[in-house]
Amino acid sequence: MDIYELPKFQFPKIKAIRKEKLRTIQIIIGIVLLSSFFGFLAGLVSGSYFYLEIKDYLSKLNIELPGVKTIIEKEYVPQTTQEEAIVNAVKTVSPAVVSIVATRDVPIFEEYYINPFQQFEELFGQGAPFLQVPQYRQKGTEKQEVSGGTGFFVSAEGMIITNRHVVLDTEADYTVFTNDGKSYPAKVLARDSSQDLAVIKIDQEKAVNSEGKLEVKSFPTVKLGDSDKVQIGQTVIAIGNALGEFRNTVSVGVVSGLGRQITASGGSFVETLEDVIQTDAAINLGNSGGPLLNLAGEVIGINTAVVQEAQSIGFAIPINKAKRDIEQVKTSGKIVYAFLGIRYIIINESIQKENNLPVSYGAWIVKGEGGTSAVYPDSAAEKAGLQENDILLEFDGEKIATDNYLARIIQNYLPEDKVSLKYLRDGKEQTVYATLDERTE
Repeated sequence: MDIYELPKFQFPKIKAIRKEKLRTIQIIIGIVLLSSFFGFLAGLVSGSYFYLEIKDYLSKLNIELPGVKTIIEKEYVPQTTQEEAIVNAVKTVSPAVVSIVATRDVPIFEEYYINPFQQFEELFGQGAPFLQVPQYRQKGTEKQEVSGGTGFFVSAEGMIITNRHVVLDTEADYTVFTNDGKSYPAKVLARDSSQDLAVIKIDQEKAVNSEGKLEVKSFPTVKLGDSDKVQIGQTVIAIGNALGEFRNTVSVGVVSGLGRQITASGGSFVETLEDVIQTDAAINLGNSGGPLLNLAGEVIGINTAVVQEAQSIGFAIPINKAKRDIEQVKTSGKIVYAFLGIRYIIINESIQKENNLPVSYGAWIVKGEGGTSAVYPDSAAEKAGLQENDILLEFDGEKIATDNYLARIIQNYLPEDKVSLKYLRDGKEQTVYATLDERTE
C-alpha cells in the first residue's frame, strides 16, 4: 500500500434512539416554548401598567413623554360674549318652562249602513233594487288632546303664568309637563279679562326624606325683568312648546318694535292687545305663553301672537303687565280691574280732521258696534255724569293720548279708587270725580 494511500474513513453507526428519549426531548422543547410565551405576556402587561402609571404621574407634572400626544376633552366654549350669554340664559330658564296640554271628551262616531228600500222589499219581495247607504252614529267619547301651549313658573309652590287663550276652554282638562318629563294635572286660578293672560297652578310633590320627615318639592322659577327698560334692537330669546310637539324650543332675535297694538284671534277667541312688544324671534304655534328673555336671563315678555301671513313678526305682552296679575292672584286668588264704563276712540290728528274735533288727543266717547250705548248703564262714568260725544282729556291728572292709552292708565288703579276726570263738552272743560267699579273675568 502506498504510504499516501490512506484507508477511507467510516462513520460509526448510530444506534436508534429509543422512543422514550424522543418523547422526553419533545416535552422539554414544549415547556421552553410555553415559558417564553407566558413570559412575553407578563412583560407586556407589567410594562403597560408601569407605562400608564408613569404617564399619569408625568401628566400631573405637565410633562409629556417623547412622541406621545395627550388628548383632553374640553367643554364647549362659546365663540362670543353674546353667544355665551344666550347659552347661559337658556340653561338657567329652561327648567322653569313648562308645556301645557288641553284635553277634553270628544265624541266618537262609527259608520254603519242601511238599505233605504228595505220597507219596499218587505212589501214587494226582492224586486226592489238593493242599496246600502252609509250612516254615522255616536259611539261614546274619548279623551283627546285639543290644544297646547307654554307657560313658566312664577312661584316655587307651582304657580304658572301663560296666555288666556291657552286655557280658554272651561270644559277642558289641563296637564302640565315639566322640563324633566313629569306630568301634573293643572287648575286654572284666574283668567285676565283685559289681557291675554292667565294663572294656573299644579300641586307640589311630597316625599319622605332619609330622616323620615315629609318634604315638599319646590319648582324652579324664572327671574322677572323690567319691560319698561326694553329697547328696540336688543337681543331677545324665546322659549316655547313649538307646534305643541317640540318642547323647550329656543329661538333668538331682536326687539323689532314697542308699543304695538294688535288684534289677535284664534277660533272663537278675538282680542285687541295694546302696548305689546314686537320681535323677529321665531314664535310658532304652541309657543303661546312662553317667556321672552333678555341676555341676562330675565323674562321681559310673554309670547302671545304671530302674524301668519308674514315672516318673523311676533308679539309678546310686556312682563310688567303680568306682574299685577301675579300679585293679585297670590294675595286674593283672582284678577280684578278698575272699570270706568265708557266706549271710546283714542283721538289722533287724523281722527280730529275727519270728525272736526276741537282737540287732537283724548278719549272720544262714542257708541259701540250695533249702536250699543257709549256709557255703560249704572257705571262709574254714568254716575259721574259723562255722556256720549264727551272727550275725556285727563284721568286723575294724567293726559290721555295715542302713546298713553286710557286702558293703560286705568290698569294702575283698583276698584273703589276715587279719581278726577277732566273732559271737554261743547268746547268747555269740566272736571268731575268718580269711584271706579270692579271688572272681573
